[in-house]
Amino acid sequence: MLGLVRWLSRRSLRLLHACGGLAGWLTYVLSPSYRRRLCENAALAGVAPADRRAAVAEAGRLVLEMPRLWLRPADQAIAESVSWQGAELIEARLGHPGGLVILTPHMGCFEIAAQAYAERYGARQPLTVLYRPARQAWLREFEETARLRPHLATAPASLAGVRQMIRALRRGETVGLLPDQVPPDGQGVWVPFFGKPAYTMTLATRLVHQTGAAILMLWCERLPRGSGYVVRVCELAEPLPPAGDDTAAALAVNRSMEALIAQHPAQYLWGYHRYKSPRAPSTAAD
Repeated sequence: MLGLVRWLSRRSLRLLHACGGLAGWLTYVLSPSYRRRLCENAALAGVAPADRRAAVAEAGRLVLEMPRLWLRPADQAIAESVSWQGAELIEARLGHPGGLVILTPHMGCFEIAAQAYAERYGARQPLTVLYRPARQAWLREFEETARLRPHLATAPASLAGVRQMIRALRRGETVGLLPDQVPPDGQGVWVPFFGKPAYTMTLATRLVHQTGAAILMLWCERLPRGSGYVVRVCELAEPLPPAGDDTAAALAVNRSMEALIAQHPAQYLWGYHRYKSPRAPSTAAD
């Protein structure tokens, strides 16, 4: 398996995206449960049939571009294939007391989103991203090694990882989270997401309220035919409510995610199991 991953990492982005589109459709055809979930989730959001079909291929491209991103040499820049829109919003918040919280949905290429920030801003304000370790030992070790980049740290989705992110914000740094990722039991609330109750994390807004951090949304659009990416930065669609009401805060985040996804529904990962029940929490120590 690692041999295949390394082979894929040396292929062109254009080829990987072409093969990824085919792989996305193959998965859609061969997996009834995945197909049903993707269609149900997209239907809830009122996604047009053309965008739904495009999302099937984009999901495959997400998978096949990963080896190239993970195994790129640490000193090899990605700037030549990445442009920015809304970068001035980050510029205005660098050095903000309490740091910066960046929310990135399961949309476009979220691996590039973190690497692009670290490459452009990490020397001034490093980034720590929350991630869920893979269950397979070989893949978990591979991910942890591949994601090591200058000015980019990772924090596991556990109590130890939360403490790591709080320390980063208190140093005035940046942290990144996927707000539509289903958190462990006890670390979220049930609020609507495209009209259906979804267990939604409270961590992002608690970090903001606890540290006084600024908050922005960021996602990375995948351009056609392997021509690169555009990192897009924007404000939340509605302001966060005052501290103390986790449900209202989570609802504000979900509404902001809905507004963002509605602009580019073809690049959202509709096959993600967004409405599942939460798992038991991890209590891994530092």
